[in-house]
Amino acid sequence: MSLLLISHARHAALSIAAGLLLLSVAAAGPVDVLPEGELPADARLGPLKDLNGYFPFTPSETPEAWSARAADVRRRILVANGLWPMPERTPPNAVVHGKVDRDTYTVQRVYLESYPGHFVTGNLYRPKGREGKLPAVLSPHGHFANGRFHDAGVEKAREQIVAGAERFENSGRSPLQARCMQLARMGCVVFHYDMLGYADSVQIPSSLAHGFSEQRPEFDTPENWGFFSTQAELRLQNVMGLQTYNSLRALDWLSELPEVDPARIAVTGASGGGTQTFILAAIDERPAAVFPAVMVSTAMQGGCTCENCCHLRVGTGNVEFAALTAPRPLGMTGADDWTKELAEKGLPQLKAHYAMLGVPDAVMGKVLPQFGHNYNFVSREVMYQFMNKHLGLGLPEPVIEEDFALLSVPEMTVWDENHPRPPDGPDYERSLVKHLTDVSKQQIAALTPSDAASLERFRQVVGGGWDVLLGRDLPPAETLEFEQKGEATEPAGQVTFGLLRDKGRGEELPIVILHPTAEWNKRVVIWVDEQGKAALWGGDGNLAPGVAQLLAAGSAVVGADLLFQGEFLADGKPLEQTRRVDNPRQFAGYTWGYNPTLFANRTGDVLTLVSYFQNYRDEKPRVDLLATGAAGAWAAAARAQAREAVSRAAIDTGGFRFGKLTSIGDVNFIPGAVKYCDVPGLLALAAPGELWLADESPMTPGLVSAAYTASGAGGMLHAHNGPAEGRIAEAAKWLARP
Repeated sequence: MSLLLISHARHAALSIAAGLLLLSVAAAGPVDVLPEGELPADARLGPLKDLNGYFPFTPSETPEAWSARAADVRRRILVANGLWPMPERTPPNAVVHGKVDRDTYTVQRVYLESYPGHFVTGNLYRPKGREGKLPAVLSPHGHFANGRFHDAGVEKAREQIVAGAERFENSGRSPLQARCMQLARMGCVVFHYDMLGYADSVQIPSSLAHGFSEQRPEFDTPENWGFFSTQAELRLQNVMGLQTYNSLRALDWLSELPEVDPARIAVTGASGGGTQTFILAAIDERPAAVFPAVMVSTAMQGGCTCENCCHLRVGTGNVEFAALTAPRPLGMTGADDWTKELAEKGLPQLKAHYAMLGVPDAVMGKVLPQFGHNYNFVSREVMYQFMNKHLGLGLPEPVIEEDFALLSVPEMTVWDENHPRPPDGPDYERSLVKHLTDVSKQQIAALTPSDAASLERFRQVVGGGWDVLLGRDLPPAETLEFEQKGEATEPAGQVTFGLLRDKGRGEELPIVILHPTAEWNKRVVIWVDEQGKAALWGGDGNLAPGVAQLLAAGSAVVGADLLFQGEFLADGKPLEQTRRVDNPRQFAGYTWGYNPTLFANRTGDVLTLVSYFQNYRDEKPRVDLLATGAAGAWAAAARAQAREAVSRAAIDTGGFRFGKLTSIGDVNFIPGAVKYCDVPGLLALAAPGELWLADESPMTPGLVSAAYTASGAGGMLHAHNGPAEGRIAEAAKWLARP
């Protein structure tokens, strides 16, 4: 059956025996493509992905293909963590004090500044009696109770011994100290440092960094915000990024110690410390070998807020993050947790990946299903042999862990009478976020284009950031198809309607195409509006004046229902809040760390339209965009991605700015938008494409005009400063000119 549906109030069904029956009738307002109650067959209407999904890794076929893919994934990690561009490294101003002397090693207390006034804290283990440059191991602890100060107690330790998980009472009480002690005895300098909110890292509390649950209105204002707020997410300020930067600065400091060989630095941690391990190796080439324990998996990706951030795992996951270590050695353990299938899911692909890169023996993994989530003696023994081999320690194997004397909390803590605790609490959180804001603003402002070279740098950084935020480009023409559902007539032209499909993505858009009665001028204007394709008609059921203008000038006009517009809505009511995953914790990263935002999806829909109509009727027509209000931002984003595929764009932004949003549930919310220059950044990325712009006065000086001037196309930017009434008519007139 083929259904011709005319107007939202009236539907007529036509039965056919075979083929498609086209019927020309008079259109009486907006045209529906699908039968009433039927939604588009679009994969995006299915359940959202969350951290408990399935995240397989498919190795690249060649080193060259992997090089390109690795660059994209690495940039995604940096952008998501708020580290694109990387902040300027300030002096660490490290303080090392309070030496504890043991039989074959010493332990000292350390604090250093990652950002000015923000401290990384930990203990430095040094082997005694060693000469020459020494290997080193950076050791993030993971989500053990009290972190570096962890003590499971005697009873728990004895249970571990009975279970075969530990050999000694002291290592059972503190497996964290045990691994640092043993690595020091093996000849390594070890820096065991705190995660945010654990042990001596007191400035951002654990209850916030790892336990955030509900949005805090007092920390969510456009003028004064904290982590997890709308404004923080719009700037990609997140605890994972702060923790990742702490790891980078710890690596900076450790690699510069005079006794450390910077070419032989390894990283190992378990659980959340495993996440820190492979993320650090993914974005920094300095770690020579890494051993993330009980974390690399195609299953659960890390449940803590410190292991998640917006945009991080859209189209990727932890196994691919671990693959970024290659060709450097990678070792892993699994347990009776989400890593229990590592040997069948993940490790075979990593082995193929390493073999493709010519280093098949540089990756290993061992699953120990008899134990739950752990970094116990049996797991640590696997790591010791790995470090012995890949750090060139030259010790006879097997390397066996020995007993040791536990350090007390007073022997480990960095804060004392002579080294007082730094500021913390709500005021400190706000001051830190303000510092992150100021640093980022200065970096991005310095990218304002002034010539061709600086414009290219702007595109690399700001455009590269938007590439990740949007995650979409023009789809290949061969993946697109249009299924015509019917025709109707208007006094000004013919209406064709149907479904535009992207077969590669499983997406489907209801669209209408209006052809002029007069000879077609080989131009297509894609009309983007918050009402969807219904905007092509006015409230009286007649074509909107701007549409009629364009048709009279000989242009074709296209309208579409983008995701969750028009026929995507079962009840016909516009979305008031965007969808989020079923998680009681109000953290944006749990949804948009795994799924594109609605804004990105709608931008992608516009790109689909642009790609299809570039080759419409095999005529290679000129494709233009016309958009207003918040839809103007969707069109600006699509223009930034499509570049020369769009000839002209007429955009009335209505003064829309992402920075004015007040909720992570806003339908136009897209984390990182403010960091990357908001709407002006998108418009600037379109240079030198011809642009008519309204409601953005004064235009000069400004980022948009600077980009157009730097591109040598200042004359391609047209500012409209007239009243709101009549703007669409002016935009249509500008597009219709020869």
